[in-house]
Amino acid sequence: MTTTTTAAALPADVETLMRGLRLPHARAIAADVLATARAQRWDPTEVIKALLTEEAAGRARSMLAARRKAAGFPTGKTFDAWDPGASSIPLPTQQALQTLEWVGRRENLVVCGPAGTGKTFFLEALGQKVIEAGMPVAWFTLE
Repeated sequence: MTTTTTAAALPADVETLMRGLRLPHARAIAADVLATARAQRWDPTEVIKALLTEEAAGRARSMLAARRKAAGFPTGKTFDAWDPGASSIPLPTQQALQTLEWVGRRENLVVCGPAGTGKTFFLEALGQKVIEAGMPVAWFTLE
């Protein structure tokens, strides 16, 4: 026999405090975490840790989404679908750019070349990698 725990609503004063402190991600799971904590007799620090962990993860997800939107990428391509051998960009150049050392030196990246050589795909994937490293990106084309 399986039992399911239905989370009671979060007390209004706690919800108000979490809203006032701007903890939307923790607030979204607080009722479920509290129900689980009661059922499993968690230590209070475990409850706090679970809520703060979710808040930190939620903020990281939100920041990535905001940076991706602000960058203005045309399609959302990443290195997951990138085939290094199919590109006319030399492999050593691809590898050097993917280290992101040039970003740390605050250098811009400008690329030109014939159409259909993978420039846009590679640069967009590179921009996604920069965003995942916690930095903002600005996407510009000359078209």
